[in-house]
Amino acid sequence: MNRVFEKKWIVVGIAIFCSILWGSAFPVLKVSYDELQMAADDTIAKIVFAGMRFLLAGLIILIGLFLVDRKRLMVTKRQMLFLTIFGVIQTGLQYFFFYNGLAKVSGMQGAILVSSGTFFTVILAHFFYSNDRMNWKKGIGLAAGFAGIIVANWGQEFQLSFHFTGEGYMILAALTGAIGTIMAKELAVGIHPFAITGWQLSIGASLMLIFGVPQLESGAMTFTPLGFWLFVYSAVLSAAAFALWYSILKYNKAGEISMFKFITPVSGAILSAIFIPAETLDVYVIAALGLVAIGIVAVNYKGKSSAKQRLSK
Repeated sequence: MNRVFEKKWIVVGIAIFCSILWGSAFPVLKVSYDELQMAADDTIAKIVFAGMRFLLAGLIILIGLFLVDRKRLMVTKRQMLFLTIFGVIQTGLQYFFFYNGLAKVSGMQGAILVSSGTFFTVILAHFFYSNDRMNWKKGIGLAAGFAGIIVANWGQEFQLSFHFTGEGYMILAALTGAIGTIMAKELAVGIHPFAITGWQLSIGASLMLIFGVPQLESGAMTFTPLGFWLFVYSAVLSAAAFALWYSILKYNKAGEISMFKFITPVSGAILSAIFIPAETLDVYVIAALGLVAIGIVAVNYKGKSSAKQRLSK
């Protein structure tokens, strides 16, 4: 199985697919907030909704893994301790910041701010892995990718303001997500990627629900048929994206794989423009796609010398 997740075209395809799935979360959550009539300043409701979403996502993966290969679910006490810490950071903290921050910024603002997670991951990988250092190709990739995100939002009503519980929370979500990426690669030795995903989502979500449900006010969320299916979709996208992402992350360099996350905010901007009336699609988004593509190609370009070396082997 590890050979499958080391094949370049498979890795690229999965990385792009995961990034588009995560991009779809921006409009889905913004629409869900309106559909479920959740107040923008209701932090507890956001925590409970996130907990419900990720608990369902975690259970989908754990049940599926149990049916296919239940031995993969077994972990040691030491590994369970890691999974608990991982769940608190990757699911609990990251999505506490993400859900509450996104409620106070536009879908496109959220997209550009969360893209900072790619920078954090590449920087952390530089210090953690000797074979994943920062270089000129990654520098070009980061510059082109971030330029693409800025261009995607340039034609929108992007306000250069800063509020800690809005923009600040989105940046903190990006930082905790980057820390989680390094944890997943560095510490999850001997744990199946699907087991990592299922356990950390379930543990993190359970803690969010334990904290949030007792404080949830009556009528804070009103489920409609559309709201219910948006909730189900958001859980399924999390289950699929995280499980596949951790699978390719286990066998590839964190810095290079994370570059594909620049697709997430661009796809988020495109999908926000399609599904949120107040946000429109224009030529800037098309230009942004080109810049993101340049960034990804720059990072993954091996050059003639590398190609000759591979052929000579």
